[in-house]
Amino acid sequence: MSLAVRPATDDEVAFFRENGWVHLPGLVPPETVAALRATALARLAERDRARRSAVDEAFGQSRDIAETDPLFRSLTLDGTLGETAARLLQGVARVRVQVTNLLVKEPEGTGGHGATVFHQDFPWMPMDRSEMLTVWLALGDIPAEMGSLRFYTGSHRYGLLGRSFTREGDDQPSQHPWLTALPLSDPLDLSAGDATVHHALTVHGSGANLKEEPRLSFTVTYFDSDALYTGTPYAQTDGLGLTVNKPFDHPRFPEVTP
Repeated sequence: MSLAVRPATDDEVAFFRENGWVHLPGLVPPETVAALRATALARLAERDRARRSAVDEAFGQSRDIAETDPLFRSLTLDGTLGETAARLLQGVARVRVQVTNLLVKEPEGTGGHGATVFHQDFPWMPMDRSEMLTVWLALGDIPAEMGSLRFYTGSHRYGLLGRSFTREGDDQPSQHPWLTALPLSDPLDLSAGDATVHHALTVHGSGANLKEEPRLSFTVTYFDSDALYTGTPYAQTDGLGLTVNKPFDHPRFPEVTP
């Protein structure tokens, strides 16, 4: 199957650089999304449903699917997608894969997941630079009422703002009330195959899923291939034998070749 991922336009790149996020309609064609969705539903049915953390209250996940599924791996390593990621980031020639994930937000009304608090992705990371982004791909139609992501526009310009999901009231607007003076992106209605992309410093979150069907998405996070490992404790990298102040030259973090 040809993945036929479309490249970002120059206008989309400029929008991302200015705002810290961008909507990419029709990033992946319908036939590819249909195959991805079928695989995702089977994988998520087998996931561990235990809720051990605040993250688990916001959404369910099946991490590192590209490690074992060939279709998701092909998408993750797609040259056009990798080139788009590098173009969106500032001063980045090529990217590595940080993590892939299937996400599901079950309907709130049936005892499902709640809202995802507004947060940044980067404060946990063991990289020495923050040029990193996440592609968030809709694996089905996701109207805004299902909990599509929203973004504090321009928040990526303010650096590290602290960790969330660690204690009560640690969402970013509670820690930094001035954030609410920034524009909050409008709720987005996404079609299957649409994506949003956000910088790892962009404050983002979502409402609960108010529909009757689960919200299903795939994410892949890319980072600057020249980034060095800091040694910061992090479950994904602990025990891999990475060397502090050296690049992430390890099979878990493959470079994407355009």
